[in-house]
Amino acid sequence: MGVIEQSGILAIATRLQRLSERMRKDGLAIYKAHGIDFEPKWFPVVYTLHMKSQLSVVELANEIGYSHPSTISLLKELEKLKFIKSTKDKADERKRLLQLTEKGKAMIEQMKPVWEVMIAATTPLIDTKNNLMKAIEEVEHQLELQSFYQRALSLMAANQAEKSADQ
Repeated sequence: MGVIEQSGILAIATRLQRLSERMRKDGLAIYKAHGIDFEPKWFPVVYTLHMKSQLSVVELANEIGYSHPSTISLLKELEKLKFIKSTKDKADERKRLLQLTEKGKAMIEQMKPVWEVMIAATTPLIDTKNNLMKAIEEVEHQLELQSFYQRALSLMAANQAEKSADQ
């Protein structure tokens, strides 16, 4: 067991990142094995536009849970590859509306059978005694109620108050 594994909960973000990187690397290999040139990092944008057909940049960023700058970075890559296009909103010219191009839609059709394979391969990985997807949903919900930072601040304040009371 390595140092990171021994550190337990202290390294949860590191362990989740490591797991994510491993899944992304294998996802890339699966796409390549099917002759699809697609980066897993593009998935949230492409899939969301597949499901919602047209969104503003802000709506898309909110939908995928990414910061505006991170979303813009992905959008630039996808526009350069001509997988997505943007048009100005007729009601508000400051707003860009995003949608898949015909090339993007064709790519989705090519990827649908691959997604079925990915779902079939991933399901037994996460369907354990402690079902990973359910655990992630529970943690995300808890973080919506109170962020990790807010929780730490509350504990630090309580510890400080306890020290003051002891003096």
